Amino acid sequence: MLTFHLNALDGILSLEPSGPLQASDFEALAREVDPYIEKNGYMNGLLIHAPSFPGWGDFAAFLSHIRFVKSHQHYIKRIAAVSDSGILSVLPDIAKHFVQSEIRHFDYADHDVALAWLKGEG
Repeated sequence: MLTFHLNALDGILSLEPSGPLQASDFEALAREVDPYIEKNGYMNGLLIHAPSFPGWGDFAAFLSHIRFVKSHQHYIKRIAAVSDSGILSVLPDIAKHFVQSEIRHFDYADHDVALAWLKGEG
């Protein structure tokens, strides 16, 4: 399950996974962000806030995740992975080979620092 909030004023999308990700999570996410991107051309940032990575509910969810990243990564300036999870802490090193966005990892407790970085304040 994925909870998300798009702050239209700052152009920052916050994601909080709380259980295995489902294909429907990415469909709902696209319905939320696509109109914003169409109107504004890009988003300033994406904040992934998770104590650990919950994985995917099934292979269809994994494929939906990959399709979402592929179709949206050109429209997001910065990505902050805010987590103490081992997999999310290495995300910037892996993703830099596939994603054009600037990506940084922050410890789970550093949510506010990550948000400031996404806003260009840090």
